[in-house]
Amino acid sequence: MIFSDLLNATNHSLSNGLTGIPLTAAMDNTETWQQHLLQSGEPAMQDIGRELGNLQSLLSAGDAGLNAQAIGRSLSMLGAQTAEIVRTAPEEVRSGLSGLSDTLLKAGGQLEQAR
Repeated sequence: MIFSDLLNATNHSLSNGLTGIPLTAAMDNTETWQQHLLQSGEPAMQDIGRELGNLQSLLSAGDAGLNAQAIGRSLSMLGAQTAEIVRTAPEEVRSGLSGLSDTLLKAGGQLEQAR
């Protein structure tokens, strides 16, 4: 299952924290997710895909223009949206989705409070 492989790869990438992922790799990962989610035909997943587009816009500002609070809000939104789909997700991906949600919420909260 492609979704499961992508989920496992994303969780593995995030295991060392967000700053451990090169920006180009993060952009590639979000692009892959966005395409998959927007084509899913499921409104909740398409909402996540649209928020990933927002995150991509924020990340494409480059180092000088990165807004930590805005990126944090986007990550928190993605974490909350991911938590919402866990309940209806196939059993084999629920744990991975929960872990991803927790990681996104934690990282988002940290960035939202950055000054």
